[in-house]
Amino acid sequence: MTTPRVTEPTAFALYLDFDGTLVEIAPKPDQVRVDPALAPALERLRARLGGALAIVTGRPIGVIDDFLAPARFDVAGLHGVERRVDGVVSGGSAADHPALRAQVPALHAAVAPLEHVLIEDKGASVAVHWRLATPSDAAAAEEAVKAAAAGLGADYRLQLGKAVGEIVPASATKGHAIRALAENPPYADRRAIFLGDDLTDEKAFAVVNEHGGVSVRIGGAETIAARRLTDPEDVRRLLYAWADGAAIDPDALPPA
Repeated sequence: MTTPRVTEPTAFALYLDFDGTLVEIAPKPDQVRVDPALAPALERLRARLGGALAIVTGRPIGVIDDFLAPARFDVAGLHGVERRVDGVVSGGSAADHPALRAQVPALHAAVAPLEHVLIEDKGASVAVHWRLATPSDAAAAEEAVKAAAAGLGADYRLQLGKAVGEIVPASATKGHAIRALAENPPYADRRAIFLGDDLTDEKAFAVVNEHGGVSVRIGGAETIAARRLTDPEDVRRLLYAWADGAAIDPDALPPA
């Protein structure tokens, strides 16, 4: 006899990347467009899940709040450097990272001659974006952020993504973020579902897979995720259906 799948919403904890997953990636970080239906749908879905819905992102918590206002969600920001669960915020202070702060002026100077290269200073991490740059300037930007990260030693690491390199504390990964969230109610003792689109999400996929959850890669890149969706529009279509009462059955999603 086949064991029926568990689709009771409160059996799951849902973790969602933001850029490239909930919203399309924009040429510049501040140009992201958010579907007006997104935040209300996430609120409805959070209610179905008994509160177990969190955004897991490289963005700071405050930026996610601005994009999804007036809604407020649990967030693991800056790849888990800062977290907010049930309104309580921990971590993420720039003052806790003096060595990183000391590197920022030199990094600005290194990329200043490069056209269309942007620095996104998040306080406890720093990202260099080269999506709009020429190939030669993109290569120079990547080398600059690699050199800055190398100069910080073992306390920090370089995290490469889609046309971006980010210097983050060595302990900060989305996998660590999900582990930390899963220690708190209402996430504890639930089957994790994580949706993400980038290299930075692979560490989270590994943690979710290890614990019998469902990992979902957005887009066509090679991945260790078990399931796949095409693009953020596909993600929103799924989440809106779940929010409005469709069975939450992540094992029925297309295989990766």
